[in-house]
Amino acid sequence: MTQEELDALIMSNETDLDVEKTPQKQSEEDAQKPQEEFTAGFIDPNNYKVEAGKKWPPPPPTDDHKVVHQLDDVTKDSEAKASEIFDQLDNISSSAEKIIKSSKEIKKYFEKHQQIFEKLSEKFPKIKSFSDSLEESKKISAILKNILDDANDCSDACMQAMDIMQFQDIHRQKIERVINVMRALAQYMNSLFEGKIDDSKRVSSAVYITGDTKEDMASEDDIEALIASFGKK
Repeated sequence: MTQEELDALIMSNETDLDVEKTPQKQSEEDAQKPQEEFTAGFIDPNNYKVEAGKKWPPPPPTDDHKVVHQLDDVTKDSEAKASEIFDQLDNISSSAEKIIKSSKEIKKYFEKHQQIFEKLSEKFPKIKSFSDSLEESKKISAILKNILDDANDCSDACMQAMDIMQFQDIHRQKIERVINVMRALAQYMNSLFEGKIDDSKRVSSAVYITGDTKEDMASEDDIEALIASFGKK
């Protein structure tokens, strides 16, 4: 018989017996500890509150904390973002190719003008406008060369970035492998602990059974002595 049952028995006889509260509180705490340890993995998400610095029990199994859900979200989001990055890199590479193509056409045009001004400067060395135009053509040709080099570097950098982004696909494959292993283990454990009787139809477990030793359990002698004390009063 537990202390709670003894209290109910005392109240039913309407006595003024003074019962100490400290042993009851301690015994209830002792009885609660193993129950908390047993139910640590079966937490009600609605009543669960996280205390600062508390490492156990773990977060409740809600959608925000389910590990496989989170890993699925990681693979899905990372794949979507990687696809967007590839699209932007492809746009940059296409723009660089257009710049290279246009610059080559402009370069051809200025090379022809440079040849013309070179001939005019040689034939009319005293005409300053020919020599000035020749120098300007050479400067523009040098600028176009720099533009072409920068555009080629940009295109090469885009290709290298695309190659580097392949790590995302490798990481996705690794995460998917972890997910598959976790799901296989979960299915194995569910199959291993599967019962023939539905859990909702099972009889609830007894708090104390024969052979248990608890401080808040009264022996038969204690019960008889308590009843005898009622008769004396």
